[in-house]
Amino acid sequence: MKFDLDAVREGALLFGDALHKTAKDLVRQGRAFVNEVRYDVESIRQRDPAATGSAEILLLYSGLHARTAHRISHKLYERGHTFSARAVSQLARLVTGIEIHPGATIGKGLVIDHGAGVVIGETAEIGDNCTIYQGVTLGGTGKDVGKRHPTLGDNVMVGAGAKILGPLEIGDNVKIAAGAVVLENIPDDSTAVGIPARVVRVKGVRIANDLDQIHIPDPVEQKLTAINTELRRLRKRVAELEPQEGKKKPRSAAKEKKTPRGDEAKGE
Repeated sequence: MKFDLDAVREGALLFGDALHKTAKDLVRQGRAFVNEVRYDVESIRQRDPAATGSAEILLLYSGLHARTAHRISHKLYERGHTFSARAVSQLARLVTGIEIHPGATIGKGLVIDHGAGVVIGETAEIGDNCTIYQGVTLGGTGKDVGKRHPTLGDNVMVGAGAKILGPLEIGDNVKIAAGAVVLENIPDDSTAVGIPARVVRVKGVRIANDLDQIHIPDPVEQKLTAINTELRRLRKRVAELEPQEGKKKPRSAAKEKKTPRGDEAKGE
């Protein structure tokens, strides 16, 4: 297989030029860029109890690095530099283990905690102040065209390993438990658990800062408990109604089945 060195050289020059122009644009908008990063850092400090300081977050947090790289790749994507955008995205994936498509739209204050294995699709939309843990996928089903990925509202928490598939609408203040597989829309102020995910409505309770992924009502367990309780009640009722005499065979019937040997001999 032969490589066209001129085409490779031209592609590299185009990539460098697009990246240079985008970097200059970000520098011109430096104040807004710095404010966004500062907001993200503060969000991590508030929601990650392991964070000890801003310097640690800026230098060592892969979630912040991936989000910062996405700002650059998204700018390139909006300008039509799709190759350059994907190049930045894949480089960030190689470094951080987090894959965010350049086309994804992300609000302020996103916290990607740990982050390994996180995948965010091209048409995904994420609101403000959301929290995503490791292994989360905001993906498609392979059947949709156009808008193929989920839309998350504000203050959404997605637990470790959860999968949200398709162009779904996830409302504000929603909490998705670890390991859940969401295949349907989730309304505001709800908790989704299980495979496929089922909704537990939480009324009048703010859950945006509630990061407990374990102590969550399990609707499947609740249903099984209710079934077992009803089964025990029915068994007890049947035992009360069942005649005790019916449990034993009448002795007369047992005697009739037996034939004396003497009578058999006489017949012979």
